[in-house]
Amino acid sequence: MAKTDLNLVVIFDAIMKEKSITSAADSLAMTQPSVSNAVSRMRHAWKDPLFVKEGRGIRPTPYATKLWKRVAEPLAQINHAIAPEYFDPLTSKASFRIGITDGSASIVWPELRHIIEQEAPNINIYAVPYKVDGELLLNNADVDLVFDYYDGNSDEIFYKSMYENQFVTVMRADHELANEELTLERYIKSEHLLVSLSGDVCGIVDDKLAELNAKRRTAMTVNSFASAINLIKQTRLIITMPYPIIAEHLAAGDLVLKPVPLELPSIKISLAWHSRNNHSQALKWLIKVLDRIIDSKRHLFDFNLPHG
Repeated sequence: MAKTDLNLVVIFDAIMKEKSITSAADSLAMTQPSVSNAVSRMRHAWKDPLFVKEGRGIRPTPYATKLWKRVAEPLAQINHAIAPEYFDPLTSKASFRIGITDGSASIVWPELRHIIEQEAPNINIYAVPYKVDGELLLNNADVDLVFDYYDGNSDEIFYKSMYENQFVTVMRADHELANEELTLERYIKSEHLLVSLSGDVCGIVDDKLAELNAKRRTAMTVNSFASAINLIKQTRLIITMPYPIIAEHLAAGDLVLKPVPLELPSIKISLAWHSRNNHSQALKWLIKVLDRIIDSKRHLFDFNLPHG
């Protein structure tokens, strides 16, 4: 990149963030033809197509993705050094994209919206479907945050633990097992519902059962926890799921919880973000808000379910 116009690097960074030449032009206060012309110069100077059409948007080439990993954070550091970001939640019109499942969203979304209405009325929050692909989403700047189980190991991604999901087995109150001890034998013979974000019909329960040379029948799958809870209330299916997601649905008395007759490890829920955003005052504010929400809901995460 010797003798490269550094303005091209800034424009390249904006396109990678926005995944759109039009949106990048808007963010840089430039015209779309000017940005398109800059892309042509980049392609000639860096000897790579950089971006290819994909549907209505564009997709970076492998070279562009590799290059951005090297330039994004230094650019952010330079921008922060020259013009430290000023962030006032009351007047900000920032938008945040968060990779999250509907189960985790059900825990934090209502309170998050209440806080935004009171403290940051012009801020937008967008949920991005999450399939335990946090590292990919963050590296590609598809999201600003991941709020769920994060299993990446990239040195470029920071994360903090928020709480642990402990599993319980749930059935409707008039289920044939509602007043019985849920033994392993009864558990295996039951008809199970599984929330599968990936489409797989096996999960952590099936892995644990396999260690015992046992197998259950997964009779149905859904791809959201909201659908699962509604289905459990209307059928004889049972489901093993995180307690925090079901906790606030128990007041009506139409559901019964049972201890899982297996030793299942709890699942750590984290907040994760890319190092390129370490200097973002807006993101730091959002992380603090989510911290506040989780602190106010500790009763959902620290509980002991009686046996029986």
